[in-house]
Amino acid sequence: MDVLKAQDPARIGAHTLLARLGAGGMGQVYLGRSPGGRLVAIKVIRDEIVDHPEALARFRREVETVRVVRSAYTANLIDASLETAPYWLATEYVPGPTLSRAVAARGPLPVETCRGLLAALAEGLAAVHAQRVTHRDLKPQNVILAAQGPQLIDFGIARSAAQTALTEAGFAPGTPGYTAPEVLLRNEAGPAADVFALGATLAYAATGRPPFGSGEPAGVSYRAVHEPMDLEGVEPGLAALIGSCAAKEPADRPGLGELIAWCGVRSALVEDVFYAGLAELAEAVPSTPAASFRTPAASPGPSAAPAYPPLGPHDLPTAPPAYGYGYTPTQTVRSAAAGRRKPWLIAGATGLAVGLGAVAAFTLLPGMKDEGDKGADGASGAGATSAAPTTAGGDESKLQPPAYVEETNPSRDFWTADPQSQHGEGTCNLPMEERSEQFLGSVAEEGSDAPYTSGKGRIGLRLKAAATTPYYVAVAVKSPHAIDADTGKPFEGGLQANVDLGYTSKPVALGTEWVYLTYPDDFRQIVRGKKAGDAIPVANDPGDWTVLFLHVQAPQKYVTIDCRGFVSK
Repeated sequence: MDVLKAQDPARIGAHTLLARLGAGGMGQVYLGRSPGGRLVAIKVIRDEIVDHPEALARFRREVETVRVVRSAYTANLIDASLETAPYWLATEYVPGPTLSRAVAARGPLPVETCRGLLAALAEGLAAVHAQRVTHRDLKPQNVILAAQGPQLIDFGIARSAAQTALTEAGFAPGTPGYTAPEVLLRNEAGPAADVFALGATLAYAATGRPPFGSGEPAGVSYRAVHEPMDLEGVEPGLAALIGSCAAKEPADRPGLGELIAWCGVRSALVEDVFYAGLAELAEAVPSTPAASFRTPAASPGPSAAPAYPPLGPHDLPTAPPAYGYGYTPTQTVRSAAAGRRKPWLIAGATGLAVGLGAVAAFTLLPGMKDEGDKGADGASGAGATSAAPTTAGGDESKLQPPAYVEETNPSRDFWTADPQSQHGEGTCNLPMEERSEQFLGSVAEEGSDAPYTSGKGRIGLRLKAAATTPYYVAVAVKSPHAIDADTGKPFEGGLQANVDLGYTSKPVALGTEWVYLTYPDDFRQIVRGKKAGDAIPVANDPGDWTVLFLHVQAPQKYVTIDCRGFVSK
């Protein structure tokens, strides 16, 4: 809770403003007092987006959702203004810390407190689902631990069974780490998705850790789809309960009534000693007139730097509130290279540009012997330096041939065709992770040297100079858009950018002779060490396809050394 600023209004509708509760993408939330003295939370949509049809539609939907969903587990709607700007809604104010704040202050909740909280929130969700509404953004920041019991807040992206999701093209609603796999993959946001989010929320309550780790949003979402939830150290019975909620398939998750029965609670959560002690974390409500709380406009001048650099909203999925009552924006703009670098990639002094205009020295690829650089046509090329071979990840002479490669981080490498090119040229958006002067690659239509556009493709690779130790390279071919595994085509309802590694070949030991691979015959998708599907025909997804050449040490140890592409028609 923060004091009002000079630019804040003194009143919204008939309500006197007392303090700020939060701010973010869509607007500002204030603590207010009704004419009769009732405390209310007022969300006001920002002036800059009042002309944005989607934002207004989402806000109107939130008002209608809060109006319909009235239960002991939600804050009731008091008033709203939807006719003219400023647009706002007021709900009853529920004092108490969020689950996120409580865990940050007191640590993980005891086992019995977790069981009681799980049962109470399941009962609250059942009341919401009874109105044919799904919450779609359940997380620790959207649970208030009130004295009368936990409250579900922020229905900003909730929807009824008859409504169509209002989301930006290519992005699923919700918060990374708490959004169910079927929402991320197919935008299927039903009651079972809320059960998944409930399990993730309780995993945080029981461990004090984000359920699928922290970091770059796409990486967190990838783990939510493909990896188990972090339940290390949780009492086995409770871990089984939470784990059942986190099943990857919606049909494998329990119903809310079944989940409540499994919790086996014998007393009200408000009677729990630990839960009752969390009430003291609630922020004090100001009673002084609002004008006394206003801060003057900031005057220019030096200010102290923060003790720590600010975290991005997804550095921890349970970061401080950013919108409304603690909404975390679903998308965050980050550096395009974030999340690309593999853990084994080590930057050495040789070949590293340190500063603008620095000249990088030429180095051989790891485990490579200089033979005068004969080039693709066998003629001697520009001589290489006699720098000693380097190894990015250890002694490669001890490596066994990797059987496959699989994704470790979201792949944000994208090849884009040059619209002026007559021969299939294009460019990649990201630099390679390892120098590749000794590598040669090609992409063409099978049976000819024409640019690959349809049917089968021939991908060639070789080294200019012989390697002194095994040098393994795999090829990854990724479609322009995320692919529905059931149809082999892009998901319906929007074209989502493909941040998977794509379909990969088996790593091959390269020498100076050309090795050719055929797409799609020699490619498949690998997930957690197992084949997840065959490569799709390029005609299934017309557009700019990306071809990555990967230097491989182990299934999850590889770096990009070359990027090419082709246009499927």
